[in-house]
Amino acid sequence: MLFFISDAIASTSLSSQGSSYSLIIMLIFFGLIFYFMILRPQQKRTKVHKALINSISKGDEVLTTGGLIGRVVKVTQTGYIYVALNETNEVLIKSDFVAAVLPKNTMKAL
Repeated sequence: MLFFISDAIASTSLSSQGSSYSLIIMLIFFGLIFYFMILRPQQKRTKVHKALINSISKGDEVLTTGGLIGRVVKVTQTGYIYVALNETNEVLIKSDFVAAVLPKNTMKAL
């Protein structure tokens, strides 16, 4: 009778080890899915946005994340740019808030 009990205990310990391996494999699988679906695309967007910010020069027409459209008057070394909204209004913004560089003469078309 004790022989059957020891066999039952041995079989339960083997099955619990198999499930721990499957748990580790499942966690690795979900980690890879998270990396390829969330982290990689975000890194690509960040890289493209940094290239956009570094390409901004005087005279470019830009769209800010706040919805302002203006012409770049001055680019500072500290990460700020002066944007002229019209002939009389200039705004100092952080260059990170530029959403897009617009084609030339976009402001005249508006």
